[in-house]
Amino acid sequence: MDERTRYEAVSSRDARFDGAFFFAVVTTGIYCRPSCPAVTPKRANVRFYPTAAAAQAGGFRACRRCRPDAVPGSAEWNVRADVVGRAMRMIGDGVVDREGVPGLAGRLGYSARQVQRQLNAELGAGPVALARAQRSHTARVLLQTTGLPVTEIAFAAGFASVRQFNDTIRRIYYARTPSALRAEAGTGLGGGRATGLRAGIPLRLAHRGPYAAGAVFGLLGEGAVARVEEMAGEPGHRTYRRTLRLPYGTGIAAVDEGSPGPWLEARIHLTDLRDLTTAVQRLRRLFDLDADPYAVDEALAADPRLAPLVAARPGLRSPGAADPEEEAVRALVGRERAAELVERYGKVLDVPCGALTHVFPEPGVLAGAVTDPALRTLAAALADGGLRLDAGADREEAERALGTLPGVDRRTAALIRMRALGDPDVDPYGTAGAERWRPWRSYAVRHLETAARQPQINAPSQAPATSRHAKSSTSTA
Repeated sequence: MDERTRYEAVSSRDARFDGAFFFAVVTTGIYCRPSCPAVTPKRANVRFYPTAAAAQAGGFRACRRCRPDAVPGSAEWNVRADVVGRAMRMIGDGVVDREGVPGLAGRLGYSARQVQRQLNAELGAGPVALARAQRSHTARVLLQTTGLPVTEIAFAAGFASVRQFNDTIRRIYYARTPSALRAEAGTGLGGGRATGLRAGIPLRLAHRGPYAAGAVFGLLGEGAVARVEEMAGEPGHRTYRRTLRLPYGTGIAAVDEGSPGPWLEARIHLTDLRDLTTAVQRLRRLFDLDADPYAVDEALAADPRLAPLVAARPGLRSPGAADPEEEAVRALVGRERAAELVERYGKVLDVPCGALTHVFPEPGVLAGAVTDPALRTLAAALADGGLRLDAGADREEAERALGTLPGVDRRTAALIRMRALGDPDVDPYGTAGAERWRPWRSYAVRHLETAARQPQINAPSQAPATSRHAKSSTSTA
């Protein structure tokens, strides 16, 4: 996109570009999402930035009306397999907060200076600034949705000190203190750490464009593994719940199908609040919330075979995985065997929640306990780092490593790449003519699978526009 096209998107308040770029107004010192409802500023006063962190580094504060920090992440990071794309996925997963820039660089196989240079050159902000923007968003969510003490929120969000937390919030959020942010939202009246952990954290997981929730929830429900996942309710009003194994503890997440806006309503219960950012990002990958449905649908609708499927289910996603290592084991052994592994080797929750009683067993536990040679070898490779499936893993390298493991055939490796690594361009089944669907083969496969399960195709009377060149009135939370 050139700057003229970006300004046209801002002038038309086109929500389809939310998260793809941000704009700032030099006369007000504010940065916004493209769909901001405020009066469009003069072109001479507008500056464009690829990330919220870059706008913040330029000295701009977040707009109070459109809350640009709450937009879906750029779909670019789902697609790109280069060092910048991998770095962004790892920063989203909290690697910088846990391991610092050296840890991020080590996982990428580059020096810290090289990573810093590449991110600054392309995104206008380095890994520390990008992580700080993410910490600030996490802090705002906790301030405005829980009654936790401000001091505890600072450390839960990943800040090194309360002073750093206060300074950052003032600089980024409307020149307000954390307490003022909380007071304006009308939250934080009573409660404390125990109340916050017990009640859970309510969230709106934003997405752009149409979202075929019924098909996604149907897929997750059909594959649910007992004790770690469950689906409750009737189609259209279902709730998906699952346990999470996280860096600092465990969690339970519940996500609703029938949300009223461009988001999924969710609630997360955590044993350690430092895991909030990571838990949110893993849910986003599971539900494929950072995808660009306009680009996907426009490309696939050009194929006569897929056109009626796209018209029937606009915005169909290709679900990823909340735990890539768990997904790899499940792809190898299947749902029934996975349930047996959970019952025998899974970690029992300190406080079970209904049918959710366990966390999926860690690879190291499986490697030392199971007798199945294929499963034991896969688990050992995951445990010792010979096979990496984390958010920033190299997809090609991971598939090559999978190909060397006994019992992992080409189809299983491709399924792992599609789900565990979130690759948008995988055809595990060798479908005839699939080359026409690049770079969105994973989405084409999901359309075909969904149509096979639900053969009745009831195309909507007026399918939404799938081209970004058309104006959209959709807003993003």
